[in-house]
Amino acid sequence: METVQELIPLAKEMMAQKRKGKMVKLYVLGSVLALFGVVLGLMETGCSPFTAASRLRDQEAAVAELQATLERQALQKQALQEKGKQQDTVLGGRALSNRPHAS
Repeated sequence: METVQELIPLAKEMMAQKRKGKMVKLYVLGSVLALFGVVLGLMETGCSPFTAASRLRDQEAAVAELQATLERQALQKQALQEKGKQQDTVLGGRALSNRPHAS
């Protein structure tokens, strides 16, 4: 049973055989679920180019956000290093000015 065209006649034949009611219901339920799976598979296949493009856009946005965060962190680190150098210079100048002069 590879196609939908085979399922429908089979279900009709099973219903015409007047087997046990539970078996017929089970076969019909199985056929309906199989058709539902086929429809969902076709929908997924049809929508896959759109979802792939959406995933690609999401990934590009995440990479851009990560790059921006890394750039911000690098700038903050650089600013802290410059501030530390300035403080060392100021503290070093005070240390020299407080030293007693050798006369």
